[in-house]
Amino acid sequence: MSQTSSAGGGRYTRSTGGLVGAMIVTVVAVVAFWGLNALKTDHDTTPVRAVDYTAMMRAGRADHKLLVMAPPSLPDGWKATSATYETGTTPSWHLGMLTDTGKYVGVEEALGGVKDLVEEHVDEDAVQGKDVRIDGQTYQTWTDAGGDYAVSRTVPVPGGVESYLVVGPASPATIRDFAGRLEGGSVRPPG
Repeated sequence: MSQTSSAGGGRYTRSTGGLVGAMIVTVVAVVAFWGLNALKTDHDTTPVRAVDYTAMMRAGRADHKLLVMAPPSLPDGWKATSATYETGTTPSWHLGMLTDTGKYVGVEEALGGVKDLVEEHVDEDAVQGKDVRIDGQTYQTWTDAGGDYAVSRTVPVPGGVESYLVVGPASPATIRDFAGRLEGGSVRPPG
């Protein structure tokens, strides 16, 4: 008996078509495995963590560099999700919330005019609308192509001006109503 061996060492013929077919079968098997896994996986979402914004608000107000605009309490069903106060020569205040319907509303505040706040938190191409009156005060309105609505106000403080805005994809009525709830602390002259 004589044995024959091929240069490739295998007993089957290799071809490009066979290789492509094997790759297709492998890809289909991986996609099917992933799909079945996705169907049986529990899709519980991680709840958004609530924060107590009042401690950060009190610390910001004690610094006396900004008014630190915030509501005395949140509307029913609302949840504060972030609160930060940055001190120093360019202090800033941020309060982020979710409404009872899960829409974001944010309060942003800094020294100076409102232009930088609008560009950073609404849109660089935000469109200024008609001014509105909220609790006897005049606010500017802003919108962007993404559906955000904002109201802003610039107020004199010792040593200059500061600006704040209320922004988010919540309805304009919700944003304006919330802006009417805001209260601030006091600002001392620098130095």
